[in-house]
Amino acid sequence: MSDVTRAKHGRPVHHWRRDVVELAALFTAVAVADAVANLIGHGPDGPALLVISSVVLVATAGFHTWWARHHGHAPPAGDTGARTLAGGREAGQADQATAGPEAVTGATVLWRMRTTVKDEPGSLAALCVALAHQRVDILSLQTHPLAEGTVDEFLLRAPAELAASEITRAVSLAGGTGTWIERADAHDLVDAPTRVLGLATRTALDAAELPLALRQLLGRCTIRSLPARSPGSGRAEEGAPVEGVLEDTVMRLRAPEGGVITVERPYLPFTPTEFARARALVELDARLGPRIPLNQDMLTLPEGPAITVRRADVSDLDAAKAMHERCSPRTLNMRYHGPVGDADRYLNHLLSPRFGRTLAVQTASGRVVGLGHLLWDGDETEIALLVEDDWQRRGIGAELLGRLVTMAVEAGCESVYAVTQASNTGMVAAMRGLDLPLDYQIEEGTLVITARLDATPVTSRLPYDQEQKQAQNK
Repeated sequence: MSDVTRAKHGRPVHHWRRDVVELAALFTAVAVADAVANLIGHGPDGPALLVISSVVLVATAGFHTWWARHHGHAPPAGDTGARTLAGGREAGQADQATAGPEAVTGATVLWRMRTTVKDEPGSLAALCVALAHQRVDILSLQTHPLAEGTVDEFLLRAPAELAASEITRAVSLAGGTGTWIERADAHDLVDAPTRVLGLATRTALDAAELPLALRQLLGRCTIRSLPARSPGSGRAEEGAPVEGVLEDTVMRLRAPEGGVITVERPYLPFTPTEFARARALVELDARLGPRIPLNQDMLTLPEGPAITVRRADVSDLDAAKAMHERCSPRTLNMRYHGPVGDADRYLNHLLSPRFGRTLAVQTASGRVVGLGHLLWDGDETEIALLVEDDWQRRGIGAELLGRLVTMAVEAGCESVYAVTQASNTGMVAAMRGLDLPLDYQIEEGTLVITARLDATPVTSRLPYDQEQKQAQNK
């Protein structure tokens, strides 16, 4: 490599030998010019020779200028030994590099994807290369080790025009098997440790949050809580081992009170990592014991004294039984749709935070005169109300219903349903007062009213939910 092409810190390196040669050439040229001038100047045809020389020089310069404009004299970049730019492309190619369609930022969408790869070096790298070729950006990655292979869970940002089938095809060609993909949203951008800590905090503040926390932890799944004994017959139900059971798309966990929590996800098998996370959340709930938020609201009725609305649990069992004794057989029959004598047997199940949330209406003397239940029923959510006869037609049922629907909306429920009798005009009127789309199904005198919550949600008339959130933040 010559001294001209060598460079240091981006500048050509010059040596003293080259400077001496250039200076010597300059002195030689001056000496030759002086000799020629003396020879021509003192000769008989000196002036004529000078004029002819100047004409030749002007003609040569003009011809050189014309040739340079029409033919260009710059040599190819590969022949000059010139260095490329920092970005890895050669000088003069900046416009071509930035003008391509891949450099233009367009609309993107988020995807959640799972695939199984071999547990060997290079398998994950092959997936990353395949996704990069599709212009897919990997935002986060979780690994779930298996006995054979590893399940990799990705959060991806891909061009909007790129179909999910193209992504899964590229992953399959790169060695991924059992690939599953679905659209994600901004909530999935929260990293896994932060999300798990948030769910643990919610569960620690309210025992009724456990089913909701499990659903958010495991994605779209069906969760059913079965008591240790049947509420109706009192027979013992089949339990689950203390360590729980994992069977492909179903996991069974021992509930803190001795029952069973069953989680089903038919479209995607559970991994041992997910099973361990779910079991840890249930163990946390068991160690903390029964608990509910202690905040309450005062409500002034149009007619009568002020009442208090608060959360209730199994500690209110005696007060709820006393209310049953004050209710008429007709009121109990419309609420429980069965023999009046069996009403008390359901209370322990209804008041348990394990199966939902309960609101109690209490008078200034401490007497419970109304109960509202929001019950988790697999993928669905049931709403049930009971108001003591002497306190009916005062707006208590509508207030409880509005608060329960607000809780259902915050829990992410798509709909709620109420099971009553066609003759229960009070319940029908309260459901209509929600201003939500309603579906009615009548079968043998039983009326099922379903309210879809994808419309404008109903909010409670009192700041109950705001106070609950403030209490959780403290």
